[in-house]
Formats: sequence, structure tokens, C-alpha cells
Amino acid sequence: MWWDRFARRRQMPQGSGPPLTAFVLAGGGSRGAVQVGMLAELVDRGVRADRVYGASVGAVNGAAYAGDPTPSGMEHLQRIWHGLSGDTIFPRGRAHGPWTFFQHRQAVHANTGLRRILEEGLRFDRLEDAAVPLEVVATSLHDGLERWLTEGPVVEAVLASAAIPAMFPPVHIGGELLIDGGVVDNVPISRAIDAGATRVYVLLCGPLHYRPRPARRPVEAVLTGFFVAVHARFARELAMVPSGVEVTVFSGGGEPSADYRDFSGTPELIAAGRAEVAAVLDAHGGAADHSGAADHGGAADHGGAADHGGASGAAPRARRAPPPARQSQPPGGMAST
Repeated sequence: MWWDRFARRRQMPQGSGPPLTAFVLAGGGSRGAVQVGMLAELVDRGVRADRVYGASVGAVNGAAYAGDPTPSGMEHLQRIWHGLSGDTIFPRGRAHGPWTFFQHRQAVHANTGLRRILEEGLRFDRLEDAAVPLEVVATSLHDGLERWLTEGPVVEAVLASAAIPAMFPPVHIGGELLIDGGVVDNVPISRAIDAGATRVYVLLCGPLHYRPRPARRPVEAVLTGFFVAVHARFARELAMVPSGVEVTVFSGGGEPSADYRDFSGTPELIAAGRAEVAAVLDAHGGAADHSGAADHGGAADHGGAADHGGASGAAPRARRAPPPARQSQPPGGMAST
């Protein structure tokens, strides 16, 4: 299981080769716009990934970055996000409303809108053709385990990783039905570290620590339990970061909206993502080194993750800046985690 692999990795000595930088992009529905600003700021500062790992909307943004990790590529991604709406991503049928969740079909929405955006927006056809090596995670309905997609048509892979349960239909790949990778591994930092990453930039779409509000309806209680389970894995992995691995977390701040179809907050979220990356890198000498990875003044030496106050102690913490004031309650929505 993943915790066994990660525990073994924690005991392995780190190599003396050049740093390997990974970008890990989490799921987060329409709040994925905050990752667009984060990526744009990282690119502008010369911070380049050697590997990219994505789940759900993080797979969407990760694929866009991996295909064109340049300022023009990030401008292209921002234009796409500015043009998104609930109707383009989650097209409605002739009948819509709460009762659509009880109809006899696989999902409330077709994935045709997202497919069109991916086909028109991505600048490569197969995962193995990306300018930066890209892996996206999906969840198998065969055994409930994660499936890492590293080759094959990029559109199908991203559609599978972003197939939010009940919202989008499962995707057939390799004889299996696959759904949203965020169900089993929403923040796949262990995958990056298993591959030898020594610097990991985690791009979240919401707060680092999940503090659910009291549920008012049974469906809210179900979703709260799901989100708690998803965030618990990330918390465990963050606490198990091996010595010699530097993890920098950009949280995205804010809280999700109740409407998963709401993309009205995209401009504010992109700006907030830029602001957070700028604040973190400025606080830690964030100029890129000659290899393209950012140097924050050294990796932490006690568990790998660093905080604003310097190297972490026995309980590692992620280095991050508090979200800007304008970001405290951004609009947006989270249909996935």
C-alpha cells in the first residue's frame, strides 16, 4: 500500500545528484483557478518542474503546464479559465435541479464540455509527448485503488482523473472504468517523492488544514466525511516527508462555494494564487537557480517540510504564506476535493 512505500522511502538516503523538482497539483473543482495564478507566478520567476503530478482539476492544470511551461503557455491557460462557466463545464440537460441526482444514469452531466476544452486547449496529444513528464491519477472502479496514467491519449487520461463521482461519467481506459483521482489521492506528494523528487511544490485549491462546518443536511454530512478522509491522507503524507526533501505548500486559502458550477470568482482566484506564491518566494529568497528550481535558502533537515520560521522540528510543517486579505472568502466552488 502507499503508506508502506512511503515509509520505506522515508528511510532511504537521499542521492547526491542535482535537485529534482516536482509540481503536485491537487483537486478542487472551480477553485482550480487559483492554481493557474500559482503556475503563472512560478513560471515568471523561473521556477521549472522536472516532473508534474495531478489529480482532478490539478490534472487539467498540470497537463496545461506540462505541455507548455512558458509565460505564453500560462497566458493561454489563463485565457481558457477566464472563458469558463458552469454551462461550458457542466452542461445541463432539458431537465435540471436536485432531482437529477436520482435519475437512472451514471452522472448528472456529460463530459462533452470538458472534453472540448481539453481538445482545443492542450498542446500535445499523448502523455508521453509532454514537454515536462506528466502523470495523472485516477481511481479504479474495479478495485478502488489508484491508477497512475503515464502514457496514452492525454485527453482521456485527464477526463478520467477529473471524472467527479456523480457529476461526470467514468472513463474507460485499459479495460477499466476510472473516476476522479482525488477520491484516493488528492494531493499525490508520495508519488513525487517515490520518483526521487527533492523539491516538491504543492499547489492546493483550499486551506491546508480542513476544518469542516457543522453539517445541516444528511448529504452535507456525507460530503464532510469524504473530505475529512481525503485530507487525512495528505496530512499523514506531509508528516512523513523524508529528510532531505523540501516541500513548499501553496494553500489557495479561502472556502468553497456551495455551487460547484460557479466560476465567477476566476479572476480573483488567479490573482490570489499569484499573490500567495509571490509572498512565499519573496519571504524565502525566491529567485530561481541555474537548474530552474527555486532556492528558498535550503531544504529543511528534520522531516523535509519547512515553515516561515525556518527548518521544522519533530513535527514538520509546510512552508506557506497566509492568504491575502482579498482572498479570505473568494467565490468559487468545489465539486471534488
